Amino acid sequence: MSSTPGSGSGAPTPSAADLARYLEQRGELSKPWMLQLLRLTKLKESKDSMEPQEFVERLQEAHADLMRLGEFWKGREQEVFRGRYQPATLIEPLPGSPEDR
Repeated sequence: MSSTPGSGSGAPTPSAADLARYLEQRGELSKPWMLQLLRLTKLKESKDSMEPQEFVERLQEAHADLMRLGEFWKGREQEVFRGRYQPATLIEPLPGSPEDR
């Protein structure tokens, strides 16, 4: 794991490769917010090798994609923010089933 100078938190920041390995081991690469975290980490690592305008454009694209996720976390706060999966209390019927409204 690498530490980013000037990050201010004092905690080491994992590299994109370390983060990808960690997410893969936990089976979290299918979660869109985790993929966005990985994307931003990779972008941060490549910042110094990019033209400033290209970095800003890619950061704006990443932001726009993140905003498209919307409020995906509503009703899933424990899972998303604390890592604790909790099945939904309301079980929706399968689309197209007789129970589907």
